[in-house]
Amino acid sequence: MNQVYQKLEQCFQAIRKKTDFIPQAGLVLGSGLGDFAEQIDIACRVDYKEMEGFPVSTVEGHSGQFVFGRIGDVRIVIMKGRVHHYEGYEISDVVLPVRLMKRMGAERLILTNAAGGLNPGFKAGEFMLIKDQISSFLPSPLTGPNIEEWGPRFPPMEGIYDEEMSVLMKDVAEKFDIPLREGIYVQTQGPNYESPAEVKMYRLLGGDAVGMSTAVEAIAARHMGMRICGVSCISNMASGMGTVPLSHEEVGRIAKEAAPAFQKLLKEYIRKLG
Repeated sequence: MNQVYQKLEQCFQAIRKKTDFIPQAGLVLGSGLGDFAEQIDIACRVDYKEMEGFPVSTVEGHSGQFVFGRIGDVRIVIMKGRVHHYEGYEISDVVLPVRLMKRMGAERLILTNAAGGLNPGFKAGEFMLIKDQISSFLPSPLTGPNIEEWGPRFPPMEGIYDEEMSVLMKDVAEKFDIPLREGIYVQTQGPNYESPAEVKMYRLLGGDAVGMSTAVEAIAARHMGMRICGVSCISNMASGMGTVPLSHEEVGRIAKEAAPAFQKLLKEYIRKLG
């Protein structure tokens, strides 16, 4: 049996020993947004450590739990803490959680992150709806033998971010008068921040925001047929574009300041998914 497939099934069986909850949607929380998981009608929690072989985050601000519950009529599973390729995990482990969400029953996926602004018109603390992505700086999560049960060998990536879900996000943002930019997200390897020369390159490629997660998760989810919406919190301006020195602490501070508006946006958005 394919090892990647086998690991997913082992994690799925471990989840099912804890809960029979079947989510309709999945949500991955980025840096500074972990508190959102405490605001839903919680049914149960499963720690990542309770699943043998499941990747556990080593980054401050990323706790390790699946939180199951409801927002309105929508059953949701929230990933409270994600893992990154720079932590030393194989790319198949990085996307294991979103594949597991799909295996549990989630058909829709909301990806969030804290990102650096590449677009000079952006400001720290704003939000960006992801309309497309560039993931060429990391290995594809689809490398290796294709698992036909999950999706085709050569899945198309046009429309990777679902138009209907994106329109709904814009409608909710407008309802609450929350400014929502749109742009292209670039995922890099990390953990170092980008050099000013790299920032110029990403801008030439058309990037509007840059970070160290999300894009490979979106590829794996799209491969499995999930509908995806992505939102970045612009937690800093990228290297060479601002006056504040880049640091993980500063990124976390800005993300937490923006969290109340972000949480309000997410809660109403998920409620309307139903």
